[in-house]
Amino acid sequence: MTLVIPDVLVESCTTRQALERLGAKWRVLVIYGLLAGSQRHAELRRRLPGITQKVLTETLRGMEADGLVQRRVLKDTAPQHVEYALTDLGQTLREPLAAICAWATEHGSDPAPGTAGGVGP
Repeated sequence: MTLVIPDVLVESCTTRQALERLGAKWRVLVIYGLLAGSQRHAELRRRLPGITQKVLTETLRGMEADGLVQRRVLKDTAPQHVEYALTDLGQTLREPLAAICAWATEHGSDPAPGTAGGVGP
């Protein structure tokens, strides 16, 4: 497979657009949370310490609009019960995210050239 290096500095670049969508603070963490399977809002929020209910709702709505997450209503009457899951498109992020995790594990404690610290904590 040939590595394609797109011009991500151009606004119309699809790679840039994907990076901007996935680069939002909570999106990748929500994807990780949903890789374990579908979950209700409260379950997902418990798994993501520090996220507010409002931000989680906004993040899930945006990811649903992008086709990464599907929302399924389990109970239509109040109180409504809703479950979220990754779509087939969202599931395709498993391998690229696993590659990033492998890279971070391998290089997390190595200082980057010209810096005092590494990538990881």
